[in-house]
Amino acid sequence: MQAKKQEITPEQGERAMVEGIMEGSPDAVGVAVIRLDCGCRKMAAVNIDGDPASEIIMFRNQAASICEQCKEDNGDFMRVVQQFISWGTPPPDEKKKKMIMAKVLGTIDETVN
Repeated sequence: MQAKKQEITPEQGERAMVEGIMEGSPDAVGVAVIRLDCGCRKMAAVNIDGDPASEIIMFRNQAASICEQCKEDNGDFMRVVQQFISWGTPPPDEKKKKMIMAKVLGTIDETVN
């Protein structure tokens, strides 16, 4: 029996942002969270079709603004260290989750929770 990979969840500082984005995006089924190597985060709500349901929000935990590197390159994808979708309640079914992840993040995690 194969061990199931642990689901990635928002860290404490990200949770409030995820909740705020979800609250402000009535069509959202989840929030894409992209962590960058500098510590900044990019987030956006996604709808059931995997389309944007909010603007992209960039932030850095406990900082007044994003870092200088992100200001210059807008959080270049080459600096992504982790990405996932924090699903709302109730979450979409497994097939829909995989479709949304592939469309939004370009990957399919076979251990989707």
